[in-house]
Amino acid sequence: MDTLPLLCTAAMIAGGIYWFVCILGSAEQKGKRAVDLSGGSIDSDKVQDNYDSYWSFFKRPKEIEKAEKVPAFVDTFYNLVTDIYEWGWGQSFHFSPALPGKSNLEATKIHEEMAVDLLNVKPGDKILDAGCGVGGPMRAIAAHSGANVVGITINEYQVNRARLHNKKAGLDSLCEVVCGNFLEMPFEGNSFDGVYSIEATCHAPKLEDVYSEIYRVLKPGALYVSYEWVTTEFFDASNEEHVEIIQGIERGDALPGLRHYSDIAEIAKKVGFQVVKEKDLAKPPANPWWSRLKMGRIAYWRNHILVIILSFLGIAPKGTVDVHEMLFVTADYLTRGGETKIFTPMHMILCRKPE
Repeated sequence: MDTLPLLCTAAMIAGGIYWFVCILGSAEQKGKRAVDLSGGSIDSDKVQDNYDSYWSFFKRPKEIEKAEKVPAFVDTFYNLVTDIYEWGWGQSFHFSPALPGKSNLEATKIHEEMAVDLLNVKPGDKILDAGCGVGGPMRAIAAHSGANVVGITINEYQVNRARLHNKKAGLDSLCEVVCGNFLEMPFEGNSFDGVYSIEATCHAPKLEDVYSEIYRVLKPGALYVSYEWVTTEFFDASNEEHVEIIQGIERGDALPGLRHYSDIAEIAKKVGFQVVKEKDLAKPPANPWWSRLKMGRIAYWRNHILVIILSFLGIAPKGTVDVHEMLFVTADYLTRGGETKIFTPMHMILCRKPE
């Protein structure tokens, strides 16, 4: 065989491997390459142990009810999944309604901008992102509104990732990130012109605890908006399939327990808020938010093969394959929750702190 065809074939194979391993990522905003997958702040040789520890938490259901136990549990979860979320989903760790003619990235941005528009803030105002993750919503909201956004997350690794992304986006002058527990925030009372939380307060063992803290730091007359993960009016606690779906969502997303949609406004009122508006943003005319999960099945298998290869080669930590598989199983439960209409990740509540 001629040398030239051999060289061309070898070059194509090498180029394909490089693209698959080093460049490929299904996230629309690639903040992470496959070869850089890690366990967050967890040492690489401890990822498997922490994954096993995460699952053992659900064998002790009473522990989930203890507020002092949950932060470490949630912190472990985000150490395990943050890199995979960034690589496979993007920098905004939440859902959004599918919009005709809009990409997932565009729909996500619109969903985030709507949150800050509801707060009626102006450029220069100081607002809080309660549960900011790696800061995808924070950056979209700061760029859209001109407000100064302070984000808080329990996970130190996410703080570092968010600061890196803020600097790369040229938004570090508007975006500040703090490592802390939103059940005990290190902020003075009456210090924020607005607060939002996007699919974050579901990690609180008691919603009134986080709502009370948000109420404390919010200025009188200012607004708070939250997108809540809840069960809907279609959820039947006596239906075994319904219970299986909800428990699958809880276990795969580090949730102490999903609340019913009817509880949200009552809890907000209990801590002192005035409820301005409440709406499930997943209901028609919105298109299914879970369609992105269904369309991502092929991408999952492609990525899973890559994770297996990287783990086998010792590039990805031992345990990464288990974490990736857990997220795929959880995606199926989320899809079933959407299709059966028993679950929504975007029950919106808008509240005001009285003057």
